[in-house]
Amino acid sequence: MVLGILLWLLGISLSSPEGFQHAAAIMDSFFVKFIVWGILTALIFHTVGGIRHMLMDFGYLAETLAIGRRSAWVTFGITIVLSILAGVLVW
Repeated sequence: MVLGILLWLLGISLSSPEGFQHAAAIMDSFFVKFIVWGILTALIFHTVGGIRHMLMDFGYLAETLAIGRRSAWVTFGITIVLSILAGVLVW
């Protein structure tokens, strides 16, 4: 569903020059920008968390409680920084 919104917007923008203008008009709304930023933030968190789990699966991060907590906080920190950058990109 969430990715469908982005694909729909992409489809409109690539359909024709008028479609691009329509997609640009849709993206002018604060509400739509906020929704797109939220979608990007969720995708960023999912990607960073997946990388964390892959590092744990490959044995680069020990699977102890202390390292698990620390890597979770690092994941949140990276997500916050990338989310701010995504917000700058959207706005």
